Amino acid sequence: MADVICKQCGHHNPEDANFCSSCGSALDGRADGGGDHTQGIPSVDVDAELDDDVAVDDDEVPEGAGMLVVKRGPGSGSRFVLEGEVATAGRHPDSDLFLDDVTVSRRHAQIVRTASGYLVRDAGSLNGTYLNRERIEEAALRNGDELQIGRFKLVFLSTSGSGGTTS
Repeated sequence: MADVICKQCGHHNPEDANFCSSCGSALDGRADGGGDHTQGIPSVDVDAELDDDVAVDDDEVPEGAGMLVVKRGPGSGSRFVLEGEVATAGRHPDSDLFLDDVTVSRRHAQIVRTASGYLVRDAGSLNGTYLNRERIEEAALRNGDELQIGRFKLVFLSTSGSGGTTS
């Protein structure tokens, strides 16, 4: 399989990528020109086994912050530290969690930091947002929860009020 090289940053991307996984730029001839189109799928496989275990050391999660680790899907092992008050997740290149897959809506979900912790909110996605294998509109995130956005399965880790962060 040949790599597609980003003309903005020179990063090598998989042949089927529409956007650069490093800088988020549209790859030549692969983006749809900015229209908000999402391909629907008949059902989301929420019962599939994880492809591999991704271990995270306790010191990798910043104190008082949250982190999402991709356990399954393109970019498995990627880590997203939740630093701001709101983190956006989606296929749009400006998303804080850029998830480049047709099963992910451009603006799929938000992870919101509150005084009592984090919550995840679906942003009107076509395929839904799942927390611990149940479709949700909005729900609190707890250490070790599994968040599914399209084909991506992510694990939420937090040091605030949790006993351990290793998955």
